[in-house]
Amino acid sequence: MKRIVTFLVTALFAAASVEAKPLKVFILAGQSNMEGPANINTFDYIGDDPATAPMLKLMRAADGKPEVCKGAWISYLTGVDENNFELSGKLTAGYGSLWDMDPAKPGDKIGPEFTFGLTMDAALGEPVLIIKAAWGGKSLHTDFRPPSAGPYQLSSFQRKNYPKQEGHGIPKDFAKWKVEKAKATGHYYRLMMEHVKKVLADPKRVCPEYDAAQGFEVAGFVWLQGWNDMVDSDVYPEVPADSKNPRFAKYSECLAAFIRDVRKDLNVPKMPFVIGVMGVKGTKADADILAFREAMTAPSLLPEFKDSVAAVPTAPFWSMKLGAIEEKYDQVEQMRYFLDAKHEDHPNANGKMTKRQKEAYVKSFEAKLISPAEVALWQRGASNAGYHYLGCAKTFALMGKAFAEAMLAMMNQRR
Repeated sequence: MKRIVTFLVTALFAAASVEAKPLKVFILAGQSNMEGPANINTFDYIGDDPATAPMLKLMRAADGKPEVCKGAWISYLTGVDENNFELSGKLTAGYGSLWDMDPAKPGDKIGPEFTFGLTMDAALGEPVLIIKAAWGGKSLHTDFRPPSAGPYQLSSFQRKNYPKQEGHGIPKDFAKWKVEKAKATGHYYRLMMEHVKKVLADPKRVCPEYDAAQGFEVAGFVWLQGWNDMVDSDVYPEVPADSKNPRFAKYSECLAAFIRDVRKDLNVPKMPFVIGVMGVKGTKADADILAFREAMTAPSLLPEFKDSVAAVPTAPFWSMKLGAIEEKYDQVEQMRYFLDAKHEDHPNANGKMTKRQKEAYVKSFEAKLISPAEVALWQRGASNAGYHYLGCAKTFALMGKAFAEAMLAMMNQRR
């Protein structure tokens, strides 16, 4: 009898152990596209496509308003001009970009966090906590530079030109620039880590369902960034066509160091890590964007990161239809510029057109170039510029879902 009781007690403890589910914590970080520029008024565009219409149903509640996740919470650190603030609560739409909005409540935009959380909530069936840290216009080479990458190193272009203090983008006071650069280096990496550790020190503050007896598990990290590095030709100067070193090789090195450092700082050596690979312009990307995509993907191909780092292309989620309309709107802006500049190849070459005449000409040009149907489609699906994936909720919803699915695949593989 004693043996039977002992067996039953042991079995019960074992069952309790199996059922224990630590709170799953996911960290999302990056710059403006991780902030999230997609306005919720573009949600209807998701339903226009039969392939994504089911996703829209998950994103909306029965009353037509954005869904509130039943088992996912978020703590979001962001800010403008060094005025940082935290917004937290149950995950719903509105935890995107908060520029010019009330920092005390969700706004009207989403990034990838919304469908990432919805997907995780559905797949795991247990409480999920997202810790998000994102700021617009931030680089990896300086702002998010990880500790192990060392001090910022001047590029060949900067070594040759910056000490000359010639202006035209080159600092006039090189000594002062170096001091400011050193101070800025890694600043946002440190802010990110400080926030993550603050939340993890008291998860219940953000997630009321947190059970201290079961604890938490830092289950993964998602990185969505890159624009400020890609367009910085001073930091990443052009290389000869026959060069053995890719133009953005330093970005790849820095991102690999970033992965190692966040794992070390969070004490999770094999933490699954998802890289959201630059997808702006979709299949019409130019050579620089293609080269940068390769640089972002490179760390996932390193042997040390096998099966624990996944590079997820976001180009397939770019709306080619909206992108084509954006190109036409760009032509309209170019025409406005040419008229103001009195360009010799355009109607105002002699500078005699009045402001009203110029505006009338631009409106006529736009009406001929962009059809009413295209205007309607643009208003339905886009809410921002190209470098922000056109502010298209469909794009960001697909991103978040793909990031979550890649994360789940790595988590399952670890099990």
